[in-house]
Amino acid sequence: MENLETVKLADGAIRVCPPPKGIVPKAGRRNCGAIDMRIAADGQWFYHGSPILRKELVKLFASVVRRDDDGDYWLVTPAEMAKITVDDAPFIAIEMALSDGPDGSGLAFRTNVDEWVAAGPAHPIRVATDARTGEPRPYLRLAQDGTEALIARSVFYQLVDQAEFRTIGGESMLAVASGGTIFPLGRAGDLP
Repeated sequence: MENLETVKLADGAIRVCPPPKGIVPKAGRRNCGAIDMRIAADGQWFYHGSPILRKELVKLFASVVRRDDDGDYWLVTPAEMAKITVDDAPFIAIEMALSDGPDGSGLAFRTNVDEWVAAGPAHPIRVATDARTGEPRPYLRLAQDGTEALIARSVFYQLVDQAEFRTIGGESMLAVASGGTIFPLGRAGDLP
C-alpha cells in the first residue's frame, strides 16, 4: 500500500469524473477525477479503506475541502483537484461556546479539525430530519459553497438547552439566536 504521507493526489486510484460545477479550475490545475478517499458520517477519514489516524494530516486535507454546485466534495490544491466521497457532512461540530459580539450573544462551534465558527447569517444552523429514524440532524454551514458540519448529539443537547420558545410561521418552535439571527431548531414537542 502507498504511504499516504508522500502520495500525491494524482497517484491515487483515479476514476474519470466530470469537472466540478461551480469550482473554476485555475490554469494548469489537473483534475484527477475521483480518488479512494472517504469521510465517514462520524467524521473519520479513510484512504483506500484505511483510517487516516494523524490529526495533522486530516487537518491538512480538511483545509482544501470544497463543495461543488452538485453537492459533491473535492480536495482542491493549487496543482490538483480530486473528488472524494463524503457520507454525510465532512466535519463534525464537537464543542459549543457562548460568546458576546457586536450583534449580542452568539454561539461558536469548534469542529473536529479545531476550527471555531460563530453561527450567524453567513454560518446558519439548520435542522434536517433523518428519513430513516425521524431524529433531528442539526448542521452548521461552514463555507459559502455549502460545506457543513454535523452538530454532534451532545452539542445539540447543549444547543437545545439554550433554546427559547418562539412563534415562527404561526408555530411554536424552539429556536436559538446567534449573530443577530434566529435559528429554529424544530417544533417544541419534536426535540429531545
